[in-house]
Amino acid sequence: MQALWKGFTTYAVVGVANTFIHWQIFYVLNTAAELSQATSNFAAFCVAASFSFYVNALYTFDAKVSVFGYLLFVGIMGALSFAIGRAADVWRLHGLVTVASFSLLSLVCGFFFFRFVVFREREA
Repeated sequence: MQALWKGFTTYAVVGVANTFIHWQIFYVLNTAAELSQATSNFAAFCVAASFSFYVNALYTFDAKVSVFGYLLFVGIMGALSFAIGRAADVWRLHGLVTVASFSLLSLVCGFFFFRFVVFREREA
């Protein structure tokens, strides 16, 4: 069980910085630019994901960065961020609910996606 969660602490620390970036960009886009929550959440995710992808590759998973891995991560997790923002738009939820729910979901889903798909250990 411990091997399953290996690297989660470092991932969580990077996640705090990632969350700060995401929430700030979401707030500016949704409030000041008056974009929808779906668009704001997706754009904020893309910027924050670029940071966390690179930092997690270097420090959490000690893996090489690949364009395919980056695009795969941004594509799948970005779709999730847009879907949560879209649901919040439809249900007229507060923006804080949108970013908080996505942040919690992406903490766990993102970790396992990085660990077992993007940065999985290759057989030697």
